[in-house]
This record gives sequence, structure tokens and C-alpha cells, in this order.
Amino acid sequence: MKRVFAFLLVAVMVATLLAGCGGDAKNNNGANNQNNATDTNDNQTNDSASTDGEVVTLKWIAVGSGMPSNYDAWRKNINAYLEDKIGVHIDTEIVSWGDWDNRRNVIVNSGEYFDILFTDMGRYLSEVQLGAYMDITELVQEKASDLYEYIPEDYWEAVKVDGKIYSVPTYKDSSMTQYIVWDKEMADKYDIDIHQYNTLDSLTEPLKKIKEGEGISPFVIDQNGVGAIFTMYDNMGSELEPLGVRIDDESRTVVNVLEQEDIMDELKTLHTWFKEGIINPDAPTLGEPPSYRTTFIAQGWPSAAKTTWGPSMGVEAEAVKYAGPVLSNGTVRGSLNAIYSGAKNPEKAVEFLQIVNLDSYVRDAFYYGLEGDNFQYTDDGKVEKLNEDWTMAGYTQGTFFTVTPIAGEIDQWAEVKELNEQAVGSVLLGFDLDPTNIQNELTNCRAVWNKYRSELLTGARNPEELVETITKELKAAGFDKIMEEAQNQIDAAFK
Repeated sequence: MKRVFAFLLVAVMVATLLAGCGGDAKNNNGANNQNNATDTNDNQTNDSASTDGEVVTLKWIAVGSGMPSNYDAWRKNINAYLEDKIGVHIDTEIVSWGDWDNRRNVIVNSGEYFDILFTDMGRYLSEVQLGAYMDITELVQEKASDLYEYIPEDYWEAVKVDGKIYSVPTYKDSSMTQYIVWDKEMADKYDIDIHQYNTLDSLTEPLKKIKEGEGISPFVIDQNGVGAIFTMYDNMGSELEPLGVRIDDESRTVVNVLEQEDIMDELKTLHTWFKEGIINPDAPTLGEPPSYRTTFIAQGWPSAAKTTWGPSMGVEAEAVKYAGPVLSNGTVRGSLNAIYSGAKNPEKAVEFLQIVNLDSYVRDAFYYGLEGDNFQYTDDGKVEKLNEDWTMAGYTQGTFFTVTPIAGEIDQWAEVKELNEQAVGSVLLGFDLDPTNIQNELTNCRAVWNKYRSELLTGARNPEELVETITKELKAAGFDKIMEEAQNQIDAAFK
């Protein structure tokens, strides 16, 4: 895989990671990919308990399905191990999906103390520019050298900002593929051959059939809507979805993504679904979707239907590819953990991130929960899950390649590797928009977009009318200046 990434990136000398994630599948473990990584419990060359006997407590804040019900017992168990290994206790705060954006804003903008914060491509660049995170370029090589060597160089390059490392990337899938996920039993009940339907428009008739037969909205979404429609556009790290370049456009022309024909067609389909009740009427205000949904779109790979999406809903699921795979800076930055710029114990923080990535005992504890309560080991050293109660999101924590596989589970690593090799690399691979000259305009345009995003991407409003309104307000906020600056920077970078 590393050879593939290196080949793609050598021309631009920058880089390009379970998700899925996110935008994306919001399930406890992401789209669960595992390989036959060696258990490294006894092979931590950089793990050493505090020499002065002092135990450091680190605060780690991340997103998931809220705090686990057995958190206190779990924390007692893992902290005993961490104390012995590296002289650390961990205090985690798992913020629910619906509250994450607001909580993250408060943390970053107020200067609230944390040691480690989960972040991603959505706000990573702006948070670095705000000064929220520490430059760990040298620290990670000195205090977590095993981790630095384990994660491919391309990943480290992908998270650099102005040549400096501000986060630890999660070593998992680097390309992004979106899937239409079905409850197989429901599809079979209505004689729906799901493999015939791989576009939104083609889904209309089978979803109508389910709605009429079951009296439900078969495509339930939350206020984030269907962001997967933007998969084929690279927003250059601008954190502004209406700005982009189509990933296969060799001319690298900056466009208003909302006005593109392919996007408008998808938006019209969503609006039709909303009007006809295929999409739930409370979608624009729904904080997070229910655990069960008849049909939805999520990032992952084919067998995630059997290992993650289906089990999380309590049904047998199947998946059909909707978009991708694509490769960009943003797909690599789908899961990152950054250290606070004012952290009191940054050395211990990077040591902790190393052990949570490389020690299978620790990795399993964060991924599966409390042994004997949430899972147990089988005689052959695999994992048997006892329930689906664990609420931490596995994709936010560390590599999936040191997670102990579930007994009898499909080896998903081959699938992930194949998708990465098939991925279409963005024509802007390695390019990040420099916001220096357009910071105010970006801030104002993001505010405009955030005001309308939910209504547009859930289908609640007529897209032709709403896009016209959004575009008018974006222009008033400086969108044309942003487009011009972005085009000039791209032209200079790829001349």
C-alpha cells in the first residue's frame, strides 16, 4: 500500500487512512477493517513507566455514541495496565454525534484544557491555524519512534501543515468509497435486486415500494444530510463544500460545486424523496440517526455490511458501491488525534498515542470495551463480542491493523488494500488552499453555508431556488474572491 501512495505522491512531494468515517458511517467501530497484525503487547520499545513514580492523567476528548455505561469499570482496568506500561492514566470524554460540532467549537475556541483531541479534515487546518495544536514533528520521532516508523511516511506528509506535524494520523484506509447499505431482509421482502441500484435516482422506485408497503420513511438521515454527493469534488481543505475542483478534472478549474449539473441532479432527487416521505420529515433538525435504518449511505468497504453495519442494526446487511474510491488529502485526514498546544505533558501524550496504536491489549480495550463484559478472547486468540453496547468509535482511536480480529470474521484488509489501489487520485493531490489572503471571506462564506446546509442536503427545500439564494449570499460574503484566489494558487502550484 505504501508503494501505491508513494507513487501517487512523488510528483507533488506531499502526502496523502476505520472510518469510515465518518462523514460517513456513524457506528461505534467505523467500518471495521483488520488484518493479521502481530500482537505487540510485549514489544513496546518506547513504553516505560514514569521513573519518578508520578502517574500522569491525560484528558482525551473524542466523538462517539456517548459515554459507555460501564466506563468506570473499564477505566479502572485499562488504567492499571497503562500505569504499569507508561506511567499514565487516561480520562476519556466521548461526546455524542449530535453534540460533537458544538462541543468541539467550545473546546477549541475557548481554550478549554485537553491533552488529546480527535479531529479530522473538516476543521483540522483551521484549528492548526488558530493555534489549538502543538507542533509534534520532533516529539513524535523522539518519544514515539516505533509509532513514527509504523505509520507510512505518506500519512505523516499528509497531515503536515507548512511542513510541520500537528497530529497523529490513524493508519487505516486512505481512499474513500461510499456504499448504499440495505437491510437485506427488507429488500428481499419487496423483491428488490439491490445490485441494480447504484445511483440516487435509481433508488427512487424501490424506496417508494418500501415506503408504501411498510408505511415508513425508508431513507432516514440526520441534519448532516447526504454529504456523500460531494465525493467527487476536492475542496482543498477549505472547509467550504460549495468550493471545489472535480477530482478528475485535468484543467483543475475551481467551481461553485452546488451549481454543477451532477450535484444539482442529486439535490433534486433528495428533494423529491423529502416531498414524498422517503426521507424522514425531521431530517433537517435530527441530531443523529436511529441505530436501525432500512437504507442509508456510508463510507467503508463491501464486507463492512456483514461486520459492522449489519451487526450495529441487528440485521443482515448488504452494500452496493455508490461512489469512489477516491484518494485526496482529505481522505487521509479522516481521523487524526492532536495534542493541545498548551499541554502539560506532551511527551506522555505521544507515548500514549503510541501504545494505543501498537499494543493490541490496549487497542482491543478501546475498540471493543471491557473484557468479560463487552467481549472475550477465544481459545485461538480471536475476539468474540458479547454485545453491541460499547459506544466508543473505533475509527477515532488508532490503527485497525493491531485490533484482534473477531473469530470467523472476513479478512477485510485485502478489500481495503484493493480499494486503495483502485482509487482515483485527486488532480489536487498534495495541495492545500492557503487562506492567508481570504481568511475573512472564508469565515463569512462558511457561516452562509452552515446556515443552509441541512435544508439543502436533506432535501427539505427546492434546490434550484435554494442554491440561487445560497450563491447570492456567498457572493456577497466574498465567494468570488475565494474562487479567484484558489484558482491562482492552483495555477501556480501546478504550472
